[in-house]
Amino acid sequence: MKLLLKSLVTGLFLFFCANGLFGQSAAEISRKSREVIDLGSTQMDFTIYIRDNKGNERVRQLTMISAVFNDVGKTLVRFTAPSDVQGTTLLIYDNKDKEDDMWIYMPSLKKVRRIISSERGKSFMGSEFTNADMSKPNQADFNYSLLGTTIYDGKECWMVQSEGKDQTISKANGYSKSVSYIDKNSYLCYKVEYYDLSGNLHRILTSHDYKNVTKSTFFSYRTVMENVQNKRISEMVVNKVETQTKSGEEMFSPNALQ
Repeated sequence: MKLLLKSLVTGLFLFFCANGLFGQSAAEISRKSREVIDLGSTQMDFTIYIRDNKGNERVRQLTMISAVFNDVGKTLVRFTAPSDVQGTTLLIYDNKDKEDDMWIYMPSLKKVRRIISSERGKSFMGSEFTNADMSKPNQADFNYSLLGTTIYDGKECWMVQSEGKDQTISKANGYSKSVSYIDKNSYLCYKVEYYDLSGNLHRILTSHDYKNVTKSTFFSYRTVMENVQNKRISEMVVNKVETQTKSGEEMFSPNALQ
């Protein structure tokens, strides 16, 4: 009887640990992982390398400007080269309690267009990153669970799974679930697996070259997104980062994109 009770207690303990009921919850781990890379008001220059499954490569130069106004994070992503995409601009409002707002300006059309929910999971300018990848996911839209721990790239990591709370959220983001590999010491996320709406592995994001940008925050200077289904790879390399920048709110208006 004592052996049975001991086995039962041990089993319950392991169950509670796996589901985050002891210690940190999966949602808390995910939140801290986002906080450690939150740079606040920032301007950065970066390059995206887009490679197809035959090794052909396209290169895009971009500038990103981010700031927060009245608890709404606002981000401008502007293409600066080559000439065929120069001036194309994405504007994102990261809203806390509702779906993010997105607009895109295409110089060739001389028109600002709102990106609707069904387009959030679509490719960002022909890359393996999506429009949704360019914004911060709303934590309240997802359910989180702790799958366990594993060693990834020599680091002991939590495996945190997130799933959209309903099918509408999953469709808007373009994936049914994701699994993040988060370092237990630093809370930095080194790998994310994205599964398509049928539950099949679709894309793998790996983050490299983390650097201490401010006293308490880090940023990955090289991010690789591999599409395991079509064998295409996109790589984002940060060339320059400036923090605590001051930008006027008027530049983050859809009307200012043209």
